[in-house]
Amino acid sequence: MKTECLQNIVIVGGGTAGWMTAAALAKFLQPKQYRITLVESDVIGTVGVGEATVPHIRYFNEVLGIDENEFMKKTNATYKLGIEFSNWGKVGDAYIHPFGIYGQSHNDISFHHYWLKANQAGDTSNISDYSVGVAAAYAEKFAYPAADSRSLFSKYSYAFHIDASMYARFLREYSCARGATRCEGKITTVVQHPDTGFIQSVQLDSGEIIAGDLFIDCSGFRGLLINETLGTAFEDWSHWLPCDRAIAVPSAKTSEPLPYTKAIARTAGWQWRIPLQNRTGNGQVYCSHYISDDEVAANLLASLDGEPLANLNYLRFKTGRRITSWNKNCIAIGLSSGFLEPLESTSIYLIQIAIMKLIEFFPYADMDAANTDEFNRELAMEYERIRDFLILHYHATGRDDSAFWNYCRTMQIPESLKYKMDLFREQGHVERYKRGMFLEPSWVAVYLGQGIAANRYHPLADAMDMSQLQQYLRSMRDAITAGVRTMASHSDSIQRYCRDDHTEKSWPPAAMSLYGVFS
Repeated sequence: MKTECLQNIVIVGGGTAGWMTAAALAKFLQPKQYRITLVESDVIGTVGVGEATVPHIRYFNEVLGIDENEFMKKTNATYKLGIEFSNWGKVGDAYIHPFGIYGQSHNDISFHHYWLKANQAGDTSNISDYSVGVAAAYAEKFAYPAADSRSLFSKYSYAFHIDASMYARFLREYSCARGATRCEGKITTVVQHPDTGFIQSVQLDSGEIIAGDLFIDCSGFRGLLINETLGTAFEDWSHWLPCDRAIAVPSAKTSEPLPYTKAIARTAGWQWRIPLQNRTGNGQVYCSHYISDDEVAANLLASLDGEPLANLNYLRFKTGRRITSWNKNCIAIGLSSGFLEPLESTSIYLIQIAIMKLIEFFPYADMDAANTDEFNRELAMEYERIRDFLILHYHATGRDDSAFWNYCRTMQIPESLKYKMDLFREQGHVERYKRGMFLEPSWVAVYLGQGIAANRYHPLADAMDMSQLQQYLRSMRDAITAGVRTMASHSDSIQRYCRDDHTEKSWPPAAMSLYGVFS
């Protein structure tokens, strides 16, 4: 039996989370049936340091009908083929976690099993030698993936480095043009129904009252509605992900931007370097139990390639998630829902997936419990799978040069991660799941990149004898080398597709694979 439809949707907080939510709702909801109001204050700042993305953002922009070149121009974006991890397994090591697969599967057996067989027989090639994305990244090249799914050059994907604040402004214009209303002001009072506890309205410092049927909390770490009003419990994961602070600072551009993010492990955390068209984003994530703010600040400033362009921005956080992101008629999206540090650029993805699940489970006014429970279950699964993947980076290390790394190497890990690691060690298997951000190639990248070896490979890989296998691997390496050689440089691709002028650009191929989006 159909129940009453809700009509008024109130989004509390702007920034990337608020305006991504407003943009998607303005796109998918009928403007005559629903009223979308976003409340934000120019006085309250946003975190705005998450400038690296994953390929799923392309799907988000695509379904909103956003022109990719225009988006890149408006956000000073560069292309991103993956993340380089330096000093994680041990000091001096480096590997790239690419967006895409390694090699090509044969007889339905994942490629890495064939590589494992060759490696155990004495082959000295690296798994990264069979990734187009890695080869292009290190060659500082970029080309759009081939449209032909049979081609080796269709087996990689890409994301972007963006200015998150500019992205929020871009989406603000998009949202308001499609009927969303922005309301300036600080919220002073939240009014709840005396019997149900549902949120009825918020009052601003101007005295204005904004009533709503559904409230979306994008108020950041504060969690004005989900935490301060509804008191929703928070599950603390800092014993597994102990970093609790970050310092960020932009620096002047000194060279052409690289098509990949850098994540450099330090004594008590790690440092990021994110190249935009006009500057470089820098920061260090660290555990305050093992190092002081002053020492991190000094190390960060000393490591900059160019002069700092702003004062240092100090952030404090706790890793974990809300037990329920949807509580009563309030849905937390973004930092109010939980925080997993930016090691694998997952913050914007978690915003995006929450928005898409909100649309999938969009409620009637009565907020059916089964609907709410399924939203919470699926979002919790997303958080937990990303959590395990991030913990893997810290735990899979041979470093013993500091108290921080000794703790990470020896700490107790979730049983879900222990199971995954044991599965890979035994026979090179990666736990398969259809939903979730990081699929088999991502786990393989970190396992092998940080020294987690498989004892055996899949026995069906023996269907190819060693001479055939060596020829198979050699031809693949040669094809990748030759193909990457023909690619344009990363800088030339930026100049061609998204330079900041008004000349008409050619549009990238429509048949681009979106790595993992529909998996």
